[in-house]
Amino acid sequence: MSNTLKDLTAGTAGGIAQVLVGQPFDICKVRMQTAPAGTYSGLAQCAGDILKNEGPLAFYKGTLSPLVGIGACVSIQFGVLEWTKRFFGQRNLASGSGGRGGALTPSQLLIAGAAAGIANSVVSGPVEHIRIRLQTQSDKNRIYAGPGDAVKKIVGAHGLAGLYKGQVATLWREGTGYAVYFLTYEKLIEREMRVNNIKREEVSSVKAVLFGATAGYALWAIIYPIDVIKSRIQTDGFAGPERKYGSTLDCLRKVWRAEGANGFLRGLGPTLIRSPFANGATFLGFELASRALYGR
Repeated sequence: MSNTLKDLTAGTAGGIAQVLVGQPFDICKVRMQTAPAGTYSGLAQCAGDILKNEGPLAFYKGTLSPLVGIGACVSIQFGVLEWTKRFFGQRNLASGSGGRGGALTPSQLLIAGAAAGIANSVVSGPVEHIRIRLQTQSDKNRIYAGPGDAVKKIVGAHGLAGLYKGQVATLWREGTGYAVYFLTYEKLIEREMRVNNIKREEVSSVKAVLFGATAGYALWAIIYPIDVIKSRIQTDGFAGPERKYGSTLDCLRKVWRAEGANGFLRGLGPTLIRSPFANGATFLGFELASRALYGR
């Protein structure tokens, strides 16, 4: 296998782990972000209502789409990240710049992370749009029978552009968020290797989970308000009187006027609870799969 194919495969393992661990928290986050203000007093009420009204399997509503899609997304993230890291590392070695052994500078890691996020957004935009549509529909008012049906109906009625609804917000979220996300994780890994004089594959699984959890919190600290805007747009109507927001900026203005700063923090509770588990699982899955594939 080529290095790129190994990175893509390891990324897929990380993505699947992320979805399986994080999906129940994610559906609560989306419901709290998009429901009318005052619908839920907090995570406990939201989760309780879902369990009472829709049953335990509702926490995995819309999972097929992210299981396939997020697996592909995380695969792309790590594939682009590792390729860009190798590119900068080889250039640093050739020019004698960067850190010891051609190690990447913080700015290079930010660029690599941003590139990973932007490349990922091509897939993550429509995948998350479909997931959010499925997560927010009730059993009594089902519009879409599943991911395939949702894609068919949205594309049939609104074209490919309908599938990419909210893509501007998605690009902002992915580009800025993953720049910080991967910078945080890589710097923690570098520090662990330097302090203990070990190789990357010798970093313990527990540390990989902890560093992934920390990177996840750094990610959400940067992108959460953007994520709220994205969710609002992706659950908005497509046209006519059902459409509330004319653009990303229009959505931002209307949320601010109606709810103030608190409007950009709705659903933060389940996100903060979910983040360490989902992101820790993502990096652990990637690191373990990489070690197996590279024979480290």
